[in-house]
Amino acid sequence: MVISRTESGIPGLDNLINGGFIRDSVVLVTGEAGTGKTIFCSQFLWHGLKKGETCIFITLEENPEDIKEDVKTFGWDFDKYEQKGLFRLIYHDPAQVNNLGSVIIDEIKSLKAKRLVIDSTSLIGMNIQDVSQVRKILYNVINVIKKSNCTALITAEIPEGTKGLSRFGVEEFVVDGIIVLNYLEYAAGGLDRSLIVRKMRRTDHGKDIYPVGIGPKGVTVKPVE
Repeated sequence: MVISRTESGIPGLDNLINGGFIRDSVVLVTGEAGTGKTIFCSQFLWHGLKKGETCIFITLEENPEDIKEDVKTFGWDFDKYEQKGLFRLIYHDPAQVNNLGSVIIDEIKSLKAKRLVIDSTSLIGMNIQDVSQVRKILYNVINVIKKSNCTALITAEIPEGTKGLSRFGVEEFVVDGIIVLNYLEYAAGGLDRSLIVRKMRRTDHGKDIYPVGIGPKGVTVKPVE
């Protein structure tokens, strides 16, 4: 059976995951602060926009204008596609997470989006003390995305000094794939960032620690030498 895939837009990554993310899947991009998660996800959307795909970026943390200004350093002009009605960058108040699922559905249907990013799921628990409630909301949000017929990346932050894959320990169990970005961990080639494909369903993925560079054109995954 041929599995349809969506190109990641990250040079060097698709070679490790059989040509790209499985179409309509949800992949967790996780790592400690400063590992490049937002850049990684923005590059995924930018690649889709250049291919003529409609895309949505929902941020629970950063100001949309700040994100757009930050990625312009890589030559990614989201404003151009936003003005054409092909892209939306939306701030969603993490205090209003109970309606996040309905917002996702409405936005995807409205734009007929093919790619979606949510950055960051770690903010969902900011105003909720009950961890079980946070997990329930996260579980529901991820399942809404998985039924939305678009390929999605969601980010999570690994608390400094812990060995988990997310702050609340639920995202990794319900997503289709996991990309872990590391900072100041050993990677061949002497670079200060690395990537691990921790999980990718229905994919014979690379198992090594791969060096990652962030340069003028964004994120690049280097081969292990």
